Amino acid sequence: MKQLYFVFFFFVCSLAFSQNAQKNSDIDGFKLYPNPVTYGKVYIETNLNAPKQILIFDVLGTQVLQTTILGRELNLSNLDKGVYILRVFENNKVATRKLIVK
Repeated sequence: MKQLYFVFFFFVCSLAFSQNAQKNSDIDGFKLYPNPVTYGKVYIETNLNAPKQILIFDVLGTQVLQTTILGRELNLSNLDKGVYILRVFENNKVATRKLIVK
């Protein structure tokens, strides 16, 4: 009976992980530089270079910036020094990265 529970648990976990991987697929060719940001600008490149919706959160989860960029350059001069979470949405794909502003 224990083996049956183990097999069922393994099946449920693998199903959950496979669905999560399909939903949050990373953006192809995603590049973020420079990180850490020192001069108030960061560059975001992807293979498509389509318009990107940008969300930035502080370490407490509070949204501090929401914008859309058409090119590669994102101005972050309004942000205080610290560690942030950057979420980039492009064509139903998302990339999440840690962003450090010095």
